[in-house]
Amino acid sequence: MKKNLIGLLLLLGLALGMSLPAAAQGTQSDTGRLSRIPAGQKQKLRGVIVKREADSFILRDLNGVDVQVNLSNITKVEEKKGNPFRRARDYGTTSLLRGLSVEVEGRGEASGALLADKIRMRDYELVAAQTTNALVVPVEGRVGEAENRLSQAEANAQRLSGQLEELSAVANTARGGAKAAQETADQAVAAVESTNKRIDGILTGLDEYEAKRGITVNFNAGSSKLTPESMASLDEIAVQAKSEKAYVIEITGYASSEGGQELNKRLSQQRADAVVRYLADNHMIPLRRIVTPHGYGTLHPVADNTTREGRKENRRVEVKILVNRTLGGAPNSTGAGQ
Repeated sequence: MKKNLIGLLLLLGLALGMSLPAAAQGTQSDTGRLSRIPAGQKQKLRGVIVKREADSFILRDLNGVDVQVNLSNITKVEEKKGNPFRRARDYGTTSLLRGLSVEVEGRGEASGALLADKIRMRDYELVAAQTTNALVVPVEGRVGEAENRLSQAEANAQRLSGQLEELSAVANTARGGAKAAQETADQAVAAVESTNKRIDGILTGLDEYEAKRGITVNFNAGSSKLTPESMASLDEIAVQAKSEKAYVIEITGYASSEGGQELNKRLSQQRADAVVRYLADNHMIPLRRIVTPHGYGTLHPVADNTTREGRKENRRVEVKILVNRTLGGAPNSTGAGQ
């Protein structure tokens, strides 16, 4: 009976050591050697964006050296094209995503950072970075908000592990307490299984979102400038977003059928970028809360493009607040469409 009890305690300790660390894994950011650029010195760098802020990012070269790159209103972001017979595409600074390989030209600042004049990227590398960020960024935000719950589960597991060690010592020294120790061990096993189920429930719900509210802001023909009415609508949805837990904002831009396909594609992206800038600059919405904005051009019209009113409705940006079902609490009954 005594040997069976000790064997059970050892197996239980092994299960705790294997299951809980695996369930509580987190993400770890890379760090490199931060390099300073002499003030006033022109510099041309090539590397990968490893960290992104609102007006700057960290660039890491092939040698693992990090440089802070600052953005300004005159920073030009464009395609590094291979075809010399067409004009390079222009992009907004919101296209500068983590994991994107870029070439930066600029001049050193007093702080040691590089003030970018021109940033160039290849089109296929941008598509790859957008795909990666669309999957990774929302998960990072949700995992960060779940860390407190997971750390509490780890603390409970450590307490249970300490209790098991005490029970093992008692089993080795107390001949008459084998039955009581067995019952306590069974209770500890049940507690660990219950903790693991709660952790599994949290991890399973990280990718489930509920649309809380959505608005549509419209634009004048050929324009990406926000109207006063559009700004007022964005003010309201920004206030609501800040009151939510574990939220992200989805922004998609569209155009009517007027003009060429390439023009409408670019115009719809510029409209989406204008909404992102307004939310970030006027309401301090973190960029990590915004799902990579995308312009769909004339795709997915909501009205008939052959009529004037229909084309007016199709010149739009749709903004939706999405809240995680698990971390954000009970779903709201309010619909998401307008």
